[in-house]
Amino acid sequence: MSWTLAERLPTVDGVLTTPALFAAASGLALGLGLIVAIGAQNAFVLRQGLRIEHVAAVVAVCALSDIALIAAGVLGAGAALARLPWLVPVVCFAGAAFLLCYGVLAARRAMKPAALLPDAAGARTGLAVTVGTCLALTWLNPHVYLDTVVLLGSMASTYGDHRWQFAAGAALGSAAWFTGLGYGARLLRPVFARPAAWRILDGGIAAVMSALAVSLAVRGVGGA
Repeated sequence: MSWTLAERLPTVDGVLTTPALFAAASGLALGLGLIVAIGAQNAFVLRQGLRIEHVAAVVAVCALSDIALIAAGVLGAGAALARLPWLVPVVCFAGAAFLLCYGVLAARRAMKPAALLPDAAGARTGLAVTVGTCLALTWLNPHVYLDTVVLLGSMASTYGDHRWQFAAGAALGSAAWFTGLGYGARLLRPVFARPAAWRILDGGIAAVMSALAVSLAVRGVGGA
C-alpha cells in the first residue's frame, strides 16, 4: 500500500498528532535513559566542560556521532524487520529484557552512589588530541553500538511509520544532554560532588528503563 507524506506524519493545523508525538517522546525518554549515566564518554564531556576546554567541539562530536548511529540503526533494523515481520515480537521481548536489566543496574547504582569529580586543573590539551580522544571514547565503545544501533534502531522499527519521529526524539535527547552537560558542567560541579545527586539521577533512570521495558513487552505481546 502506498502512503503519502501527510499520512505518515498526521497533523492538525500543522501540529503533529498523538501517534507521532508519542513516538518522539518515547525516543526522547529512551535516548536520555540510555545516555544519562556515569561513563567514560560522559565523564570526558563533563571534564572538558569543567575545564572550559574545546567544549563546542566535544559536544558536536558526541551529538553528531549519536545521530549518525541512531540513523544507521533505524535504517538497518527497519529494513530487516520489514523482510522478517516475525522478528518484531522477538526484538520487543529481547529489548524489554535488556531494558529491565539496565534498569536493575541503575537501581543498584542508586543504592550505592558515587561522586564524580573530574580534575578541572592542569595544562590545556590541543584540539586535535581532544577530538581524537572523544572519537575514540565514542566509536570504540561497544556499548554505544548496543544502545544506538541495536536497541534504539530496533525499538524505533516497532513504531512503523513513526520510526523517524522516535529517532528524532532520541537524537534530540542526545544533543540536549551533551550540550547541557558540556556547557552546564561548571554549574553542576558542586551538585555532582555529592553522591546523593547521582542517587536521584540513577533512580530516575531505573524508573524510566523499567517503564519502557513493560511498554516494549506489551508491544511484543500485541505483535506476536
